[in-house]
Amino acid sequence: MNNMKRTLGTVGIWSMELRGAARPEVREAAAELDQLGFPALWIPGLDGPGALDDVEHLLVAAPRATVALGVLSMWGQDPSTLGSRWAALDSAYGPRAVLGLGVSNAHSAANAGQDYGKPTVSMRRFLDGLDAAPHPIPTDRRLLGALGPKMVDLATARTSGWHPFLVTPEYSAVQRARVGEAPLIAPHLAVVLDRDPSRARAAARDGIGTFIGFPAYRSNLARLGYGEDDLVPGGSDRLIDALVAWGDLDDVADRIQAHLDAGADHVTLHVLRPDAGADLPRQQWRELATLLPRFTPRTPGTE
Repeated sequence: MNNMKRTLGTVGIWSMELRGAARPEVREAAAELDQLGFPALWIPGLDGPGALDDVEHLLVAAPRATVALGVLSMWGQDPSTLGSRWAALDSAYGPRAVLGLGVSNAHSAANAGQDYGKPTVSMRRFLDGLDAAPHPIPTDRRLLGALGPKMVDLATARTSGWHPFLVTPEYSAVQRARVGEAPLIAPHLAVVLDRDPSRARAAARDGIGTFIGFPAYRSNLARLGYGEDDLVPGGSDRLIDALVAWGDLDDVADRIQAHLDAGADHVTLHVLRPDAGADLPRQQWRELATLLPRFTPRTPGTE
């Protein structure tokens, strides 16, 4: 079995709010998520500043959870330095950190003084650097932020799997049929715990609508059958409904199950709120924790 599948479990929390984990209230929230039973906490790595510090704070605050960067831009990262920092985290806290890497975009590459080039070629070169580093990050502790088939194939060959953003269950079904059972597929799933369609869709658009305009996501959604009428600013109702689990807890559970049935191994839940502000969505996380028993594999002999 892919070790990452066992490490991450079935359902995790993805949170922008868990960045900035130097703040006591963030560490307190992470500790509660650990106590609630979430096996994995995901934070966006973005372009890198402070990301590894946040990982360390969360490893301390949530001593049973895996902490995953989903994902860190490869631009501006030195493979040797990254490997050494990862080795230090392992030494201090055990092998509980997972590195997700992404190619981001040409703007991020230029800001780091590098040439974007062909995404898969650039990522392959970076993975070569990780493998050659004095402290290489093991293959089974790294993922890629992948969408298209070329990057998915690279993830399958050189990492434990991939973490796709803005995808439907149909995406996992298509890719699972392509790559077989071995690699991990861990999709991001935005969640709005609100049964009112207008409020829920508005919260979804506020949270993820901007990304629908990014070329990589547009291309992937087009491959999944969404046309120009769907790929409007903020996304059509049909597209939002396909990408976001909104409604009550049963609605969210149904959407998680749809991803799992389609071939995903782990689903990362990203809470969006109609009244989103600086506060952490702790009440929503507590509600989502009540779903965990539905998705925890039973140990033989305990039924």
